[in-house]
Amino acid sequence: MKKVLLLLANGFEAVEASVFTDVIGWNKLEGDGTTDLITVGLRDKIKCTWNFTVIPEMHISEANIDDFDALAIPGGYEEAGFYEEAYSEDFLNLIREFDRAEKIIASICVAALPIGKSGVLVGRNATTYNLGNGKRQKQLSEFGANVLGHEPIVVDKNIITSYNPSTAFDVAFKLLEMLTSKENCSNVKKLMGF
Repeated sequence: MKKVLLLLANGFEAVEASVFTDVIGWNKLEGDGTTDLITVGLRDKIKCTWNFTVIPEMHISEANIDDFDALAIPGGYEEAGFYEEAYSEDFLNLIREFDRAEKIIASICVAALPIGKSGVLVGRNATTYNLGNGKRQKQLSEFGANVLGHEPIVVDKNIITSYNPSTAFDVAFKLLEMLTSKENCSNVKKLMGF
């Protein structure tokens, strides 16, 4: 069984988390049956950007990366407190551990920023939120990443980054493909109506 750890920071965007739960869940029940997903956070209850509350299955202190094959991180809003937890040492250390073990790290939109802040994107290709004044892509560049600003999804070795919420399903499908196979991913996409 390939296990995905869904890392949630307070202020995450629910739609960006739900694509991971749905794609991995569809594969578990309708695809090749080889994937599972566990949610993890820094608190007992996590409030997303738009006031939706989630109870993670595990506290970050209990997460053992040896038990997981991939890390998935949805982005969030600064105004909802996303960066307070996403930039915490516990959050950043977990990212570093997954990268050191060369395990897949899949992120959507501004979730690339804590990956960048962790230091694992120095000299590597990545992208992040691309609209507005370019502030987020500039921040990612300041963390040492080579920002490919016009690419919707960038894969550099084990790390997947994307440039806004519209890419969410594509990132989740790319994660599934990397965990299983292109054929299996195509089958799950078809079953989900894509």
